[in-house]
Amino acid sequence: MIDTEKYILGIETSCDDTAAAVVDVNGRVLSSVIASQSDIHVKYGGVFPDLASRAHTLAIVPTIREAVSQAGVDRDHLAAIGVTRGPGLIGSLLVGLNAAAGLGMAWDIPVIGINHLRGHLRSADLEERRITFPAIVLLVSGGHTFLALCESDSDISLIGSTRDDSVGEAYDKVARMLGLGYPGGPVIDKLAREGTPCIKFPRPLLGKNLDFSFSGLKTAVARYISSSDRLIKSDVASSFVAACLDVLVSKCRQAILTHPAASLVVVGGVAASLQLRSALSELCDELNIELCLPPVRWSTDNAAMISLATWDYIKSEKHPELQPQVRLPISEF
Repeated sequence: MIDTEKYILGIETSCDDTAAAVVDVNGRVLSSVIASQSDIHVKYGGVFPDLASRAHTLAIVPTIREAVSQAGVDRDHLAAIGVTRGPGLIGSLLVGLNAAAGLGMAWDIPVIGINHLRGHLRSADLEERRITFPAIVLLVSGGHTFLALCESDSDISLIGSTRDDSVGEAYDKVARMLGLGYPGGPVIDKLAREGTPCIKFPRPLLGKNLDFSFSGLKTAVARYISSSDRLIKSDVASSFVAACLDVLVSKCRQAILTHPAASLVVVGGVAASLQLRSALSELCDELNIELCLPPVRWSTDNAAMISLATWDYIKSEKHPELQPQVRLPISEF
């Protein structure tokens, strides 16, 4: 039996952001606090795992304390603590899991390990209900790219995933090749709008199935850059983004035609891309289905999505063990 007057404290430390949030059973966000590590990792052009775990260790307690304070709750108001158990960086995951376990023991409340990817899926319903079922969900982030069919909050099945790199990782790597810094997504998108998609980069697995592959595209960009006598960065960025969009839009079209849906839901950090949002809006208008684009603040990693996903586990009476799983299977939503 769910006590609808209680809340979930969510903790997220899967990669380079330390986050904590308090959310009710309907997705109302009482607080969401994020301690970013971007300034730490920018010099490396990506996340440096050892530095990430050390930064989490310093930030975890202040972040949780601030989230609880902003929400105006104490342990008596909490139904459980939800914490990311994977996938993610092992050192980062352990910081969040250990903090949650300690709090759960001290406060005598349940602690539930949450699949980070399920959190992303549920982020679309934060603050208000947005998803119309059945829904096709496209998750595009720095660590993952996949398509899922959601018949309901609890009936979720994987229908396509990346065979190698995620689209977000490809964005970051291409940004590094062009000397644009980290994180690469926003700067690549901005630069792409200034260029022309005149370079014929490959569209891996286009028209074949619902799986993705971005390693070949990334390699093609690297080869072009290394062999170019007169490099126009904006054209490279524009051509790269065009290739990514062709693949993502095509796979979404194929998924919708194969699995008729009422809505297309797009979540994950790459969902902030203006080009992707525009292209998928056109697709949904063409196919006459609803496009669900949650606010950008819920697209990137956050703890509010972990909190909302925790309610799903409580409803199903599932309490996964608090063991970090670096490569938690995507199918284990």
